[in-house]
Amino acid sequence: MPVHIRLRRMGAKKRPFYRIVAADSRRAREGSFLEILGTYNPIAKPAEVKVFEERVTKWLDRGAIPSNTVGSLLTQIGFTEKYHKAKKGEDTSEISLKTLIRERPKKTRKMKKAAMAGHEEAPAEQAETTEQTETAD
Repeated sequence: MPVHIRLRRMGAKKRPFYRIVAADSRRAREGSFLEILGTYNPIAKPAEVKVFEERVTKWLDRGAIPSNTVGSLLTQIGFTEKYHKAKKGEDTSEISLKTLIRERPKKTRKMKKAAMAGHEEAPAEQAETTEQTETAD
């Protein structure tokens, strides 16, 4: 039975809350699952991720494949690094998992215009410097 670790949507309309679950890959997103492995709350600022380490480790050892989103979440909280070090037999006592994920700043129109202006000025400056070096020769 192919098992995937993925998100299961919970919560009210426009207020998403996700459970991280181990589920048969042939089941629907909201279908039955095998075990709850944690939670993810994107509404909280900063977003919260809680994972039951032993359960996730058990399923990964059995061959479960995390979805892209769950893999990204596990990497951001530091679980992936801890898991790989444990597999190699290294000490993982100093590694603690984060529960909060950093927020990415939303790009505003001003930020986009400033970025575009910076890109447009750079080639002009490079052209001037190349002209100066050619005339110096």
